[in-house]
Amino acid sequence: MDFGKVAVLMGGKAAEREVSLRSGQAVTQALLDQGIDAVSEDVDSVADLCRIAQDYDRAFIALHGRWGEDGGVQSVLSDLGLPYTGSDMAASAIAMDKLRTKWLWMGAGLPTPGFVWVSKNMPLDMDSFDLPFPVIVKPCHEGSSIGMRKVYDKPQLVEAVSFAQQYDSEILIEQWITGREFTAAVLNDEALPLIELKTTHDFYDFDAKYKANDTQYICPCALDDELTADIQNLVLEAFDVVGAKAWGRVDVMLDEDEQPWLIELNSVPGMTDHSLVPMAARAKGLSFEQLVVEILKTTLD
Repeated sequence: MDFGKVAVLMGGKAAEREVSLRSGQAVTQALLDQGIDAVSEDVDSVADLCRIAQDYDRAFIALHGRWGEDGGVQSVLSDLGLPYTGSDMAASAIAMDKLRTKWLWMGAGLPTPGFVWVSKNMPLDMDSFDLPFPVIVKPCHEGSSIGMRKVYDKPQLVEAVSFAQQYDSEILIEQWITGREFTAAVLNDEALPLIELKTTHDFYDFDAKYKANDTQYICPCALDDELTADIQNLVLEAFDVVGAKAWGRVDVMLDEDEQPWLIELNSVPGMTDHSLVPMAARAKGLSFEQLVVEILKTTLD
């Protein structure tokens, strides 16, 4: 296929900048290996995007975190008429917002853990706090588990909320689900094989994702076919409710009663050769290079 000249957008100005640079470099090399005219572009301004729209035929978005993944870049590229990979502005903005993603899922009747919302106008009220411990505290608009902590009592909760507020003005305090953790990649309206995540950390935090050597990624998973299909169907429904398209990843917890719970949706997952979506694609029989080309094909629609 003639894709023309492809800009791989990476870097950005979010806390996940370094991860994005790794993703972008891996994607660029994979496209070059397939004979596609691709160039890595470290972008962090509207001026960068305007220049790219003049010089390139399409964009592969490998930006993680705010501005690049939350609909900002998508909005500008749409206005400039440059085709790009992944979800559009609205779905990207919702997916980056953990709180509003959960509200949408709840409104659609999909299972997601209970939570308490903390914001500037709704500060933490310890007198009315009624979630059972442990809970997990998350900035609403960060990725890669940045700013997150699992806490076991009220004194830890106060400290964890204060820590998360260094990253965001809106905080999500979420019911902890005891059980098994899975992630499901989505590609072209299909849920790829599930990956089970096992870590010696309290949860699958930043260090477990990017630094630890003992994190386990199990694919194929030890689940029966019926339960696997149920989780995959739930993931596709969760994807559709948010309005996401083309590709992405949904994280799921499976409790001790084998009830799946939706945790969050990632509209631009990591794309190094050690990331989770490429791992699921390999289990489906797609190499990293083939996966990257399949994602790029969606810009031709």
